[in-house]
Amino acid sequence: MVLEMKVPSPGESITEVEIAEWLVEDGDYVEKDQAIAEVDSDKATLELPAEESGIITLKAEVGDAVAVGEVVCLIDTSAKKPGGDAPKAEKKEEPKKEEPKAEPKKAEPKKETYASGAPSPAAKKILDEKGIAPSSVAGTGRDGRITKEDAVQAVPSMGTPTGGNRGETRSKLSMLRRKVAERLVAAKNETAMLTTFNEVDMSSIFKLRDQHKEEFKNKHGVGLGFMSFFTKAVIRALQMYPAVNSMIDGKEMISYDFCDISIAVSGPKGLMVPVIRNAENLTFRGIEAEVKRLALRAREGEITVDEMTGGTFTITNGGVFGSMLSTPIINPPQSGILGMHNIVERPIVRDGAIAIAPVMYVALSYDHRIIDGKESVGFLVAVKEALESPEELLMDGNVKKALEL
Repeated sequence: MVLEMKVPSPGESITEVEIAEWLVEDGDYVEKDQAIAEVDSDKATLELPAEESGIITLKAEVGDAVAVGEVVCLIDTSAKKPGGDAPKAEKKEEPKKEEPKAEPKKAEPKKETYASGAPSPAAKKILDEKGIAPSSVAGTGRDGRITKEDAVQAVPSMGTPTGGNRGETRSKLSMLRRKVAERLVAAKNETAMLTTFNEVDMSSIFKLRDQHKEEFKNKHGVGLGFMSFFTKAVIRALQMYPAVNSMIDGKEMISYDFCDISIAVSGPKGLMVPVIRNAENLTFRGIEAEVKRLALRAREGEITVDEMTGGTFTITNGGVFGSMLSTPIINPPQSGILGMHNIVERPIVRDGAIAIAPVMYVALSYDHRIIDGKESVGFLVAVKEALESPEELLMDGNVKKALEL
């Protein structure tokens, strides 16, 4: 019996996938549930498992776009698994004796003359000083000899290629990468995107982490990072400014009474944004554990479409790559995204005096169609206030209880 394997639907709204890589070859014997291919959708890379055991016949090539429900391979389920019989020993043949070959006569070295294209002494000196091979210069002298003028003119000017590698490669973008590109262009073209900036004194968070990170990790098995503080600060600001936790749908504005926070992480196939569901109900430990779980799944290529679908607001951290300041692009159909950046010791004014403090620049990109300047600036100031006074505004004055220590 020959089984037709069709592309399953990887998620809602996905109509086609692209064959990223075949993990088996045409004619191989495959076992049931064995991964036979990796396919790219516009949201994630997924493995395609064999539905039955048998001999496989491939019906699509790497790079082909295949519609959901289309046949990608055939599996002959009646075929038996190849046995492991040892190959029969081959009869050894006596090596034939080769007759000694006559050695070829050595050609006498050809003496170069001006007529054969050799440079004149003056031309040779110039070419040697500039590191130019005489064979790369066309002589204009008598019988093709290279003159001093030829050598001078052959000296490369600034910007002229001098024999270094100048190759290029061309590769097809994955479906996921192309979809990301389309969404980014759409976000720039279809939203009234503006960005507002502020700076955050991270001293209080540094102090809290230094005091409790070891105890926190020993008890909960996850580190006390910055993402839990920023997520908590964003949730507080979203509840204060609900327009930032909204999005446009045609002529209507949809506002949410929950906070599904998308976190941008770098994966093997590019940027991915898994979602922390109902982040407003999570503790510091819960947020850190979920961030770790989603980031690992994204980096190992195990993230699912459902885990990246939805989200009401996005946090992206370019600081892990050293970014000082940027204007993050909205993740549509959301209306806002917060950009974190690197933390650098900078001089600030504190209580009327100059002090050195760890400072991070933060950026909020927002859709001005539904978020006004007052709300956007107020939102970012609320984030700043919470991060600079975390014990009071994020922990209700009880650090031990908030960190579950």
